[in-house]
Amino acid sequence: MVNTLKITSIEIYKVDIELKEPFKIAIMEIATAADVFIKINTNEKEIYGWGEANPFWSITGETQGINLAAAVDIAKLFINKNPLSLEARIQEMESFLVHNTTIKSAFDMALYDIYGKATGLPLYALLGGEKRSFWTDMTLGLGDPDETAHKAKELKDQGFQAIKVKLGTTYKMDVMRIEKIRSLIGDDWPIRVDANQGWDFKTALKVLKTIETMGIEYCEQPTPSWDYESLRKLRESLTVAIMADESLFSHHDALRLATLGCCDLFNIKLAKSGGIYNALKINSIAEAAGIACMVGCMSETRLGLTAAAHLVSARRNIKYADLDGHLLLKEDPIIGGAQYNVGEIILPDTPGHGAEIDPTFLKKFECLTIK
Repeated sequence: MVNTLKITSIEIYKVDIELKEPFKIAIMEIATAADVFIKINTNEKEIYGWGEANPFWSITGETQGINLAAAVDIAKLFINKNPLSLEARIQEMESFLVHNTTIKSAFDMALYDIYGKATGLPLYALLGGEKRSFWTDMTLGLGDPDETAHKAKELKDQGFQAIKVKLGTTYKMDVMRIEKIRSLIGDDWPIRVDANQGWDFKTALKVLKTIETMGIEYCEQPTPSWDYESLRKLRESLTVAIMADESLFSHHDALRLATLGCCDLFNIKLAKSGGIYNALKINSIAEAAGIACMVGCMSETRLGLTAAAHLVSARRNIKYADLDGHLLLKEDPIIGGAQYNVGEIILPDTPGHGAEIDPTFLKKFECLTIK
């Protein structure tokens, strides 16, 4: 099978899933998850792979339209080639498109799904790891401080073990958000914050100096993605841990961040790294530098989140998970895949990543097949 398996066709689906309510961060706002699903078929009909791309344009520079166009060209590259020659397929994408990490991650995800099915291994085992359950936090978007605090209390009462609060506005509003949350939930529940590049250095320092005694576990991307020096200075000036997110796309970024001492933690997202293959490189650099990692997400369905969850399970240097994107969506069109017990994630043992898309759901959307 290793030498005879061939890609026969690739299905590209344009899928829009409405969110329960608009989701706002410092640099953008969305009301719909504008997805692209990829299905790679092979000459062995039972061996195929699913992948998902969910673009956040202000972070990755991709839209659904860009991803659809790029998907067609990547699919043409892959037709009649061996999906198990995974490194060769990944390198073809990297050479063809310099950026476009989100759509490349969908193809990467589908290739790993095929690899798992061909070998009979769940993805966490294929990656050399073991199955372990773990917890995701739950993210609260930018909103009214009082409303945000009440939502935080509801999440604590539901049993979540931690929340992530979006900040990145003004000193007054951001401090008020954390103060009001703490007043409702008490002092014994972890709060993680994410400014999504919303602050300049002075505002970041002022806000974080004020809230770092309020049980803040870490702060993601306080300053613009290109401002490595501000990240480094904040890390040296604060007790709260600094996590790189939008500054970290590739293993090259990881090496630079680690060498310059810019952060305590890395946030790896498949949509930024281009998929699992490159995410593993980032984690290896992090591990060598003594930097723990988190795997985060955009607003993917449980398909993309399941693939990301296998990565978390397979690598013990990945200490945190922020895989709550599907909880923002009005629909869950995924069959199988990771199961959620409040915020606890339990992986399937089926070969590949184990997530499928409900065929009835897919019939509602456009599909282009490349042969």
